[in-house]
Amino acid sequence: MLPPSVAHQLKLGQSVDAREYEAATVMFSDVPNFQTIVPNCPPKDVVFLLNELFTKFDRLVILQKAYKVETVGDSYMSVGGIPEDCDNHCEIICHLALGMLFEATTVCDPIQKTPLAIRAGIHSGPVVAGVVGAKMPRYCLFGDTVNTASRMESHSPLGRIHCSEQAMSFALKTGRFQFIPRGKIQIKGKGEMQTYYLVRSYKKSVWEIVERPR
Repeated sequence: MLPPSVAHQLKLGQSVDAREYEAATVMFSDVPNFQTIVPNCPPKDVVFLLNELFTKFDRLVILQKAYKVETVGDSYMSVGGIPEDCDNHCEIICHLALGMLFEATTVCDPIQKTPLAIRAGIHSGPVVAGVVGAKMPRYCLFGDTVNTASRMESHSPLGRIHCSEQAMSFALKTGRFQFIPRGKIQIKGKGEMQTYYLVRSYKKSVWEIVERPR
């Protein structure tokens, strides 16, 4: 629920000041047809589905050295470059996204009885992070970068990793990826933006990303 370094400070009774990061990469992912699954499944099956999916995502977060911020319903939020700074924050999240897209297909859609499909949105930029609350403290992220990443997700087609131009630029600084242009599209609250789809990594195969045998 909290980054280890932040949790350690709180355990010592120290205050954790909010901090501004010049550059980080935020990703949101969700299950677009989740709202059609919920009313047609027993509650225990819905919980089982999300638990199976998010457990696989949690494993990938650890493998890629990213940070899981929170889950809300079927939405999963993660970030690279926070709380510890790193130059390859976008490369980390791009590999995480590719792994999540793959792992989702190993989970069965309980209604259609087909592999589950997700979508993801990625954006890079400045972020403010800090601990909010006392009884159940949460490590939260704030800023336009978070909002834009959320918009990338909500405007993403099923089965795609939708990236802003800024995210693509950061990813190519430290990694080798294939992106294809989506073109300029209208993004709610943002106006017209040039966006891209992340297709694959030239640096790691999906099997190396998920660390599973073929």
